[in-house]
Amino acid sequence: MSLLLLPLVFVLAILFAVYFTPVARAAALRFGIVDLPDGNLKQHEYPVPYLGGLAVFLAYLLSLGMVLEFDRMLLGILLAGTVTLLVGLVDDFGVLTPLAKLAGQGVAIFALLRSGALVELTEVPEGLRWPLAALWLLAVCNAFNILDVLDGLAAGVAAIAGLGIGVVAASTGQFGLAAAAFSLSGALTGFVVFNFHPARIYLGDAGSLAVGITLAALALGVRWSDSNPAGFLVPLLIFAVPLADTVYVSLLRARAGRPFWYGSSDHFPLRLKRVFRGNVPRTVSVCYGMAGSGVALAVGGIALWQWEATLWTLGGYFAVLLIVLGLLSRVRMETSE
Repeated sequence: MSLLLLPLVFVLAILFAVYFTPVARAAALRFGIVDLPDGNLKQHEYPVPYLGGLAVFLAYLLSLGMVLEFDRMLLGILLAGTVTLLVGLVDDFGVLTPLAKLAGQGVAIFALLRSGALVELTEVPEGLRWPLAALWLLAVCNAFNILDVLDGLAAGVAAIAGLGIGVVAASTGQFGLAAAAFSLSGALTGFVVFNFHPARIYLGDAGSLAVGITLAALALGVRWSDSNPAGFLVPLLIFAVPLADTVYVSLLRARAGRPFWYGSSDHFPLRLKRVFRGNVPRTVSVCYGMAGSGVALAVGGIALWQWEATLWTLGGYFAVLLIVLGLLSRVRMETSE
């Protein structure tokens, strides 16, 4: 596969997303598949249609299919993404319990593991690679679902993560994975045009779950340690924002005696929004900056650093992140569920 096809697949995905997103929006409005404001966490002024995830996934599939022949790994990633998309779509209709939703994700993860998506840790016993890979896929999949609390937030952060994965995959000669990452990133970029504040359409659980598991699977496939022995730690920088928010809300909800799957205003982007006096674009832009800096450090780390520099960089980034999250935990939130 030619390196020149990577920008092509990115642009194609943007164009497809710009075309299909209004179509998905019109279909959602016609059939009443909308997110209704509730005056609490859902503070948008009017019903906003779901089905954005369908537009993103369709743009991703079409652009990728035009430039690439799928191998076993990519077929497994596409199958898992499709299964998760369908599970999330049913959940968007409000008819799935948390346990049923988790079971659907389990089926998608099993398909990925069967395709060969395993944790790239050669020193880890083979018997532990499956559970580690399953835990990673489950964590990142749900992290993007949890992060989807502000207009443009989850989609934009995912687009940035996809670019980072694509660049590293291309640098290691894995052009199939790179094309998939650039395709998904392009589809999300085109979608953000309609999803940025004020959002005209949402990803929905279908989109956030499918995007999350696809990015997690692509990260598993990349040979991070080809040029850096500590490269297997680099994905933590790429997914720092969604994973940090997941841990953050889980800890705050546990402290309040609520289950981690119970919705609340504990998300750090919502607290940051309060600091910015309700300015959503500014809040989301800062989160983009946090995600982008993590990705930039990750890409630079693969090319330039070794063990010691990688550990110092990881430690420094997460130390700053912990300080920011600690300060935000002091922000008083007036709304909760």
